[in-house]
Amino acid sequence: MGSERRERMRVLGARLRALRAEAGLTGAALAQRAGVGQPTVSKVETGRMVPSFDVLDRLCRALNLDESAAGEVHDLLVAVESAIATDSEPAGLPAGLVVDDAVRGARSVRSFQCVVLPALLQSAEYARHVFESAPDLTPEAVGRAVAARVERQSVLYEPGRESVFVLTEAVLRTWPGTPALMLAQLDRLLAVESLSTVRLGVIPWRRSVPLLPRHGFTLCDQQAVVVEAFTGERVSVDSAEVAVYEETFDRFQDAAVFGDEARELLLRVMKEFRELGDTVTP
Repeated sequence: MGSERRERMRVLGARLRALRAEAGLTGAALAQRAGVGQPTVSKVETGRMVPSFDVLDRLCRALNLDESAAGEVHDLLVAVESAIATDSEPAGLPAGLVVDDAVRGARSVRSFQCVVLPALLQSAEYARHVFESAPDLTPEAVGRAVAARVERQSVLYEPGRESVFVLTEAVLRTWPGTPALMLAQLDRLLAVESLSTVRLGVIPWRRSVPLLPRHGFTLCDQQAVVVEAFTGERVSVDSAEVAVYEETFDRFQDAAVFGDEARELLLRVMKEFRELGDTVTP
């Protein structure tokens, strides 16, 4: 994490902590009023988590902030998001963790992927291959990145969140490592798909796509979009750009199958990986 981004997160957290103290609230009381987890409040206040704009609005309402104070903390979050988008300082962790940071505070996450599995759905071994493909990363940095990614996936299980993932079938068939790795990964998808907080859709290869996908992206609430490319990831809070990606996501979502059809597709792909066996060399 770059020093500018880290400092802006610290300033935002410190300001929220001071406002909470002025309101005479504990972290637990604020969390209850805002309808968020107490760990979320703690992490935001200590500069370890970037809240979504929705979470920030909840905190502002729970603190009964006037228009001036609410505008102040909103501007601080905009400054943090700007630092995320422009941060290029080496941090010992790959830029691939930008998407993880952006979704942690979001109550609604919608992700479309056409090649690589969404970060929130990756098994540890799959994530390891993702990070090992990044240039100039030490084994220690890869290990830290994998651990951080897996830890952040706990948001999938938090009540009050909604995560919708739409994948092309190509994602399920673009695999690193061995067939055994992908069998474990697909088994994880089946488990996650059963969660009440998650919807998982797949666009079968037999079905025409509504438009040719150029890259993956993740929408965080209705406030930001993480755009993913070979050169890195950027976060945009531009309302017009977010609206374009929302419309694009809806079109891909309409083309996907969910529920029983998606599970049947996953099981069919798993059967094919079993038939490949572990004799395939990576």
